Amino acid sequence: MVGVPNVTRARAAAAVRNPLAFIAARWTPAPRTVQRAALAALVMSVLIVVTGGAVRLTGSGLGCPTWPKCTSDSLTATREMGLHGAIEFGNRLLTYVLCAAVGWAIIAARSRKPYRRGLTRLGWAQFWVVMSNAVLGGIVVLVGLNPYTVAAHFMATTALITVAAVMWQRSREGDAPPRQLVGTAVRQLVWCMVAVTALLIVVGTVVTGAGPHAGDSSDVPRMPVDWETVSKLHAVLAWIVVTLTFALWFVLKAVAAPKAPLDRTRDLFLILLAQGVIGYVQYFTDLPEVLVGLHMFGSCLVWIGVLRVLLSLRERPELESADVPAPAAQEYAATSASMADPR
Repeated sequence: MVGVPNVTRARAAAAVRNPLAFIAARWTPAPRTVQRAALAALVMSVLIVVTGGAVRLTGSGLGCPTWPKCTSDSLTATREMGLHGAIEFGNRLLTYVLCAAVGWAIIAARSRKPYRRGLTRLGWAQFWVVMSNAVLGGIVVLVGLNPYTVAAHFMATTALITVAAVMWQRSREGDAPPRQLVGTAVRQLVWCMVAVTALLIVVGTVVTGAGPHAGDSSDVPRMPVDWETVSKLHAVLAWIVVTLTFALWFVLKAVAAPKAPLDRTRDLFLILLAQGVIGYVQYFTDLPEVLVGLHMFGSCLVWIGVLRVLLSLRERPELESADVPAPAAQEYAATSASMADPR
């Protein structure tokens, strides 16, 4: 009877010392649950881009003029701050929802059986990107929406989308060594497409930084480049990506590639066409806010589409040994046992 309280206290102490291991020892999520958790983190990373675009396009970038508080005297937006304050503060609150989604992905990945260290690390990578980007967002406000910090803020979110997309894909794969489904020449073509797409996104941030949507209703400095020239460069890069995607689809058909790379390439091509239509319409209609917001959303889908094409070029089945130990659960059990031992 004396040992029961000791065991209870040991379990409580172990849960405090390592809560993730505590959960992993008691919960085994279904593979679909892990996949949904990873997808939720990816969806939230895209949604934070869309709401951030809404902040910029409504001129609410300085709706909360300081950080981490909304004003010098209030943590939240006040009624006097109006719609701009509500929009900016709402975007800040959404960061907590993003953190919750990433946290769920981490817990689900850590609790999966068999334990997959790489999947858990991808979840933690998202967490640290979110934290660093939150600090960067505060710097953006404190420096008065400097266009270079705004561009860096968007690129950091793109890095978050990258890690989230990779984790989503890896949650549907195993940990066996990857087996390439296409030849070296095809992989090189895809990597070229990835590089050009990354450059396209970078130039797109310059277009935004030099364009009329400064993010605030007051006069905010813009990037000192000719907006029309950089817009045309952006369009040229977009056409290069479209051409590479079209060429890739024909090459995959010619080499009788598996269905997955063909389907992902087709999906990317359709996304690019829709994004191109939106881009040209917004250009010739003086950049209406709604179309600019759709274009930002489309840029996220384009990048995810490119990553899915890249990741579809190989397959990774489950390891043959299905009884891989779960270090998290073992660590918790060992800690509990050692603390419960009366000696």
